[in-house]
Amino acid sequence: MAVHVKGFFHEGTGTISYIVVDSEYKHAVIIDSVLDFDLSSGEVGAQFANKQLAFLQDNELQLDWILDTHAHADHLSAANYLRSKTSVQTVIGEGIKAVEGRFANVFNLGGLTTDLYQAFDRLLKEGESLAFGSASLTCMSTPGHTSDSLSYIIEDNVFVGDTLFMPDGGTARCDFPGGDAGLLWDSISRIHQLPAHYKIWVCHDYQPQGRELRYQTTVGESRSSNIHVNSQMDKAQYVALRNTRDKTLAVPKLLYPSLQVNLQSGVLPEPESNGMRYIKIPLTDNTH
Repeated sequence: MAVHVKGFFHEGTGTISYIVVDSEYKHAVIIDSVLDFDLSSGEVGAQFANKQLAFLQDNELQLDWILDTHAHADHLSAANYLRSKTSVQTVIGEGIKAVEGRFANVFNLGGLTTDLYQAFDRLLKEGESLAFGSASLTCMSTPGHTSDSLSYIIEDNVFVGDTLFMPDGGTARCDFPGGDAGLLWDSISRIHQLPAHYKIWVCHDYQPQGRELRYQTTVGESRSSNIHVNSQMDKAQYVALRNTRDKTLAVPKLLYPSLQVNLQSGVLPEPESNGMRYIKIPLTDNTH
């Protein structure tokens, strides 16, 4: 039995989404799909997600799960859209509860117990597994970038979300509420303890020095040559590097739209009395 990985690159957000196929029984899962969203016009579309649905149909694949590695801050999740088209359940880590708690006040969601996470069908815990066809995936909790971050292990493939990038790209930022560079070091250490031949599939590749886009490295390659986490670096040095670097990073341009949608599995805000949907953007008044 073997699985096949098909990557889909969303150019607008630089996101790489995956369809993982159980080749024997032709079942599949989707990881980290994306809605098309134009910030200037507010237009939301599903061209990217429809390409993935077409791939499933063209290859006669049965979709079993719609997975997110965390509540992304740089794109709108297509999970709810895909669910509406397939009736397949959406999945994320149970840490989404803590993320919602941290952002409930930011968006004035009515207190810390708004339960938007109930829009997800399944919340996974460390070590839980899900089957698809003759294959299965296992959840590894990998917090640090965000408190809900997890990785999916499918045979010898590890889908790490934003936890790791390609070795020349380093590691994820940790300056969002609930992020923690020390936790990220620990999470990456767990990933690096996996067998060296395991393939790591990243959610973003920022193409340092303009090199061609890459989706995949290996545990061995990442362990030996990741520019932020390697044998020449200890935990204290990494935390100092990560925290210093994070202070220089701009806020993701889709942070506020993404979180308001992704905290509830890609469900768009409810229409208001005029029939329009709105995204809130908190303002900081520095005019005084």
